[in-house]
Amino acid sequence: MACFRQGAAVWAVLWLTACGFQPLYGDHALSTTAAVRESFNTIMIANIPDQSGQYLKNALMDRLYSAGRADAHARYRLTVSPVNESRRELDITKTSDSTRAQLSLSTVMTLSDAGGGELLSRSLGATTSYNILDSQFTTRVAEDSARRQALDDLARQIESHLLLYFNR
Repeated sequence: MACFRQGAAVWAVLWLTACGFQPLYGDHALSTTAAVRESFNTIMIANIPDQSGQYLKNALMDRLYSAGRADAHARYRLTVSPVNESRRELDITKTSDSTRAQLSLSTVMTLSDAGGGELLSRSLGATTSYNILDSQFTTRVAEDSARRQALDDLARQIESHLLLYFNR
């Protein structure tokens, strides 16, 4: 029985490598490819309106640029639509007070070439939640922290989509 399991595991690994499977994370991840990382430096990130948009742009710059900024001769333009935010109260008590809230962020990313031709467009979303406490200050801090986590998740998603696009 153990021999059968070992044989099945070897077959599964060989099958995955035959179909072009590459891990997205780990030692042999796509993100370690130098050519892909150099492609990131040729992407100019357009301004994103509002405070959430500026946080998202800064997170993208930290993730994409090895030198801290794009090359002077950017070949690609990344535009991200304004971040839409919705808040929903959850966990309502008998006294109609909510003790938990869900924060959902959504946006659309578009990668285009220097001529303006659209190369990649994706709708993205991130959802997080936080506790609503008796203190307004601590609730605001928890909400801001949840918003930053969701924006960091959006930046990670954009990086993953770009990583997959430039790797093909």
